[in-house]
Amino acid sequence: MSDGNAFTLLVAEHDSGKRFDAFVASCLPACSRSLVAHLIARGDIRAQGAVRKPGYKLKCGDEICGIIPPPEPIPFGPEPIDLDILYEDRHLIVINKPAGLVVHPAPGHYTGTLVNGILHHCPGLEGIGGKIRPGIVHRLDKDTSGTLVVAKNVVAHEHLSLQFKSRQIKKIYLTLVQGEVHTEAGDISLPIGRHPVHRKKMSTVSKRGRDARTSWKLRERFHGATLLEVILGTGRTHQIRVHCPSIHHPIIGDDLYGPRGVGKHLPPDTARAIKAASRQMLHAWQLGFTHPVSQEAMLFESSVPPDMEEMILALRCEQ
Repeated sequence: MSDGNAFTLLVAEHDSGKRFDAFVASCLPACSRSLVAHLIARGDIRAQGAVRKPGYKLKCGDEICGIIPPPEPIPFGPEPIDLDILYEDRHLIVINKPAGLVVHPAPGHYTGTLVNGILHHCPGLEGIGGKIRPGIVHRLDKDTSGTLVVAKNVVAHEHLSLQFKSRQIKKIYLTLVQGEVHTEAGDISLPIGRHPVHRKKMSTVSKRGRDARTSWKLRERFHGATLLEVILGTGRTHQIRVHCPSIHHPIIGDDLYGPRGVGKHLPPDTARAIKAASRQMLHAWQLGFTHPVSQEAMLFESSVPPDMEEMILALRCEQ
């Protein structure tokens, strides 16, 4: 069966009791379970000629009929954007994202995004989620630089998404924080949710916070600043940007979560170096995962970007 064609499936005895959506998705590897569930809810896929819920428990002998529509075009298009490609094959692409580049089109950013660039670089993308688009399985904030993996097809998208959801992904960041961290390593375990007042911010005092765990170890200590290696145990929105201020060491250049001023006790040159930050000094340094098809363990590393390297050198000179 190919996308756009009708199909018929017959439920065997050993498949009795399975969820409707899970069974169909297992029989149609080109379709994600979420897409199948959507089509079932819409009535495009039926059991015994009737519209059922995605969680309907199948019975032996049930006849399932449906049509998988061809992938729809998305409302934004390819653009020739320079991409720093660390690795690429027919299933996925790993990018070193520069600071300032938005990952996915959204209100206010429908052009000039990483997705626009990938659509141009990979004109033969397969349909994912019912649309012809690259599969974004995780994001980096606009002003966070570093390593990002993007799926090219349904199989890669499903497997990588599962690895992120089950926390099997290795994610290590480098960040410059304000103040001198005096211990060599530490753990932060504070729930993160939407800020109760400032809706664009996340917070550790949210009424609906979700479990969030961050580990860190000291890389280099400067006068008035510290370079930390940060390991994510979970993947909450703005997790590092929220957890660092919770231990009184906000990320340098983070105007959303850090203080706008610089401590008066700092040497003038150090203060100037910190004030010069045009964005949060946060870099997704390493990303490790299992290849969704070959099952090979893969680890990618993005070098520290020039603006962050320059700040490290400036701070080092003040020692």
